[in-house]
Amino acid sequence: MNITYEKCGDYLIPNLIPDSEPEGKLRKFGLMRKSYLENHRRGIYAELLLSGKLKKQLLMIQEQAEERFDLLVAQMTEMEGVTERLKADDQMLWVRKMNVTAK
Repeated sequence: MNITYEKCGDYLIPNLIPDSEPEGKLRKFGLMRKSYLENHRRGIYAELLLSGKLKKQLLMIQEQAEERFDLLVAQMTEMEGVTERLKADDQMLWVRKMNVTAK
């Protein structure tokens, strides 16, 4: 981590710039985890932020949550009998069932 300082009046304020951040954009689950850490686990949030590992951890949590979400949606659609055949026969019923399943 490169640390530079910015003069603000008589004080030097550190600019914390991580060496490199992992590629990827934070989406729903990553942003939810970040918000949780900021509001409820400030020590862990500060440690991850200062060590430069925050985005890596958020992306990992996001990937795991999305995989789990996809698995649960697939299981629920199978239980409810939502199939491609239903989609071809009655699109509005398929949409209603998918909206209930994905919530």
